[in-house]
Amino acid sequence: MKYYSTNHNAPLVDFKEATIRGQAPDKGLYFPERIPALPADLIANINRYSKEEIAYQVIAPYVGDTIPENELRRIVAETVNFDIPLVPVTDAISSLELYHGPTLAFKDTGARFMSRCLGYFVKGQDRKVTVLVATSGDTGGAVANGFYDVEGVDVVILYPSGKVSSVQEKQLTTLGKNIHALEVNGTFDDCQRMVKEAFTDEALNKQLFLTSANSINVARWLPQQFYYFFAYQQWLQSSPGINGDLPVISVPSGNFGNICAGILAHVSGLPVQHFIAACNANDVVPAFMQTQQYKPREAVATISNAMDVGNPSNFVRILEIFDNQFVSLEKVLSSCSISDEETRATLKAVYQQFHYLLDPHGAVGYLALQRYLEAHPGQNGIVLETAHPVKFYDVVEPVTGEKVELPPSVQEQINAVKKSTQLEASSDLLKNYLYSMV
Repeated sequence: MKYYSTNHNAPLVDFKEATIRGQAPDKGLYFPERIPALPADLIANINRYSKEEIAYQVIAPYVGDTIPENELRRIVAETVNFDIPLVPVTDAISSLELYHGPTLAFKDTGARFMSRCLGYFVKGQDRKVTVLVATSGDTGGAVANGFYDVEGVDVVILYPSGKVSSVQEKQLTTLGKNIHALEVNGTFDDCQRMVKEAFTDEALNKQLFLTSANSINVARWLPQQFYYFFAYQQWLQSSPGINGDLPVISVPSGNFGNICAGILAHVSGLPVQHFIAACNANDVVPAFMQTQQYKPREAVATISNAMDVGNPSNFVRILEIFDNQFVSLEKVLSSCSISDEETRATLKAVYQQFHYLLDPHGAVGYLALQRYLEAHPGQNGIVLETAHPVKFYDVVEPVTGEKVELPPSVQEQINAVKKSTQLEASSDLLKNYLYSMV
């Protein structure tokens, strides 16, 4: 498998080089030269397969011969070695709980896979690799955990000061060792811009071996397909699946890597009725789906902060999947914007009526799905619950009036000492910091 740049002005590369580079030299994102068709038996008889085997079958064509089969199977097994249950909430809506990994967020799947791939690739290198990543919340903790103490890898995480939850901040700032947290006085879009400019600085890249761990990196993005297949496997075992209906899948969406992976899985052969990109007040994509005009704007702060993105990087990949044909795109994808007030109301209603606790991002996805199902009677759906409610206890507890129980891992981190470096939203200041690491 080869990968090309979405800007179409860079050489083709294999999975290894795409992973190590992170972003193409022409500032585009790497995209597979072809989307592989899954073996028919994998879908027809998916209940016979283990999670590990499903994940291996899905990812193997993308990896090609860059990682030996036995090593790739080990990486995959370590990536998916935690529960990803599909939990019924109502007769029509189920929740895919993606928060049972080490940092209680869906990002664990991609971060664990990428860290292990990169660890394999850098063995024997004569210089360290520096992973540079911007986070709007959960990416930082997942990347920090995935790469913690990995030999030959330094990690630099940029996050917007005061715009991530207290639990998220502790997860990305308390590890130390090879994990370096930069607290940026700005927005996530500032952090993302600084990271992108660092990757395109030729002088800097001659001094440091830089790569990215955002979902712009194929090794972070592609394995997010796994849990869509796990959801379908469990869907077939549930009452909605028995009815023969395909699920509508609602995905809380910020940088659009997660839903892009789901759509890629669908194009490869995964049966899905429809996708909903559920956004908060940052409504660039919902506006595009209405007007066909893509107009990035500065992100606004919301209670679903991991989705506070005003220029989602991965949307270009979604357009690439459909060859920039809007007619094809709108058959598969719809999008809507949910306000903070609606998010709180949904969180409260679902908890009171169905005794199910959502986090703010899951509440956005839930309401978007509920509205779609009301407009399409007889269909059923899945909402991706992307983070544990405890990560947003300061939002959730005032709504429910009850304490969110702290998992032991979070309790330890809350009591740990924060270690971060404050930085203004300046690309030059970031580059100076990176030069200081040489």
